Amino acid sequence: MTMKLVQKRFLKGTREFEITDDDAVYVRIKGPLKEEKLTVSLSMLNPDPVVNGSELEFYSDYKGRPVLSLLLNKPNAVEFNTFIDALKKKIIGEDDTSASADDDSPDTKRPEALTRNVHEEPPVFDASADTREAMSVQPVNAERLGDDITMLKTYLDEEDIKPLIDSLETLKAEPHNEAAYQKVLDAFNVLGIEQGAVLTYASYLKILLTNSIR
Repeated sequence: MTMKLVQKRFLKGTREFEITDDDAVYVRIKGPLKEEKLTVSLSMLNPDPVVNGSELEFYSDYKGRPVLSLLLNKPNAVEFNTFIDALKKKIIGEDDTSASADDDSPDTKRPEALTRNVHEEPPVFDASADTREAMSVQPVNAERLGDDITMLKTYLDEEDIKPLIDSLETLKAEPHNEAAYQKVLDAFNVLGIEQGAVLTYASYLKILLTNSIR
């Protein structure tokens, strides 16, 4: 089963990306004067993309540079995020076509799934004693959290995620406050399908969430 994403730029042509069954991404870039085609093996891609200006870039673990660049939220946010989620799953070997919808085993609920599927039910973070201890010994980096807040305000509708933005700004002002940390977790948990989009642009938040469920 394949999945395709077509991105058009006025006067600059189109970019077509197709995830193939042979674990690769077929790329076709058509400009006014030329056309380029290439095939990128999924095995060489890091599953965590990086936002660079108006593009989302997937880096090569081997070459240390971006080898796949997509225009952010083109042709629209829903299609874009759905394609990115599917691509991430293919990269790490968790393709939907190979997993049973009724599989509730622990192995299918790893923390990494938070960043890959905006249609999944929100995961629940338990504020256990272990979690509180992890928060107290791992202070929040306010500068990196500020970068996440800026990215979220820039690329997402702030009104849709206002409780999360407010909790992040509180935590930024009080990076050692465990209650503020917990409010961030609570605000994230109730986002629903917005979780995937949030974590696409908030790389440091993803680290905080992962630490909180260890």
